[in-house]
Amino acid sequence: MTRGKLRQIFDLLVKSSRGAPSREEQQATDNAPRGQTPEHVALIMDGNGRWATRRHLPRSAGHRAGVEALRRIVEIAPIEHVKMLTVYAFSTENWGRPADEVNGLMDLFWDAFRTYLERLDHEGVRIRHFGRLDQLRPDVREGIQNAVERTRQNDHFQLNVCLNYGSRGEITDAVREIVALGIAPEDITEATISQHLYSRDVPDPDLVIRTAGEMRLSNFLLWQSAYSEYYATPTLFPDFDHEEFVRALTAYGQRQRRFGKVVQEPPPIPAAIDADQSTPVPTC
Repeated sequence: MTRGKLRQIFDLLVKSSRGAPSREEQQATDNAPRGQTPEHVALIMDGNGRWATRRHLPRSAGHRAGVEALRRIVEIAPIEHVKMLTVYAFSTENWGRPADEVNGLMDLFWDAFRTYLERLDHEGVRIRHFGRLDQLRPDVREGIQNAVERTRQNDHFQLNVCLNYGSRGEITDAVREIVALGIAPEDITEATISQHLYSRDVPDPDLVIRTAGEMRLSNFLLWQSAYSEYYATPTLFPDFDHEEFVRALTAYGQRQRRFGKVVQEPPPIPAAIDADQSTPVPTC
């Protein structure tokens, strides 16, 4: 059986396993008050392996399904007025996984850049990379550099790919840069550190989404997400679709961001008095 035929069968399996939302679920999503939409969403894409295991598939099938899910979200996000998406593709800790899985992921990254770059460029998506390039395979490194350079002038949407990324390593690299520049300790501020991070010219995320039900940061954007809103869903990432994404945006829109400050609450509305009582009902 050819590789193309295998991919067709796999794509069909992914689509059939998701299922369509019920009419009630769709109406609940459509009718929910959205409030403010986050401009920058960060996404911890978790659960690919579990998705595959539950279907008696190899873990590589789960990772490929995750790429398909990410493709959907990149298409959906601009429609929902999100301007920037930062995704956790491969952490510095992921090198500790079995060698065949790591090699398979590198193959998948290379294939994804080769397959989707032209389309992303045509749609005005700018691609940025956050992480350490030197440890990556030469073909993957070249693919990333090519994608970053080719899409540099695009401004419709920005996709930041965290590949071989760890937040502690990012902060360490920033400190090394600052020391190498000879900046005096008394001149170092929070802004100084921010200016030397991989994300130095990128706004902090408004919302961080984590799939697959886990409740931890996993060394992701520790500095940048200090005041981000968090949203966790039990949905495994390959099943994270438009409805799930909108649900996360809606949850964000219903929150009040305080940034450590006291926000003046609106005064309570006086309770109405029964018509047969002598005290009149207050009017607005």
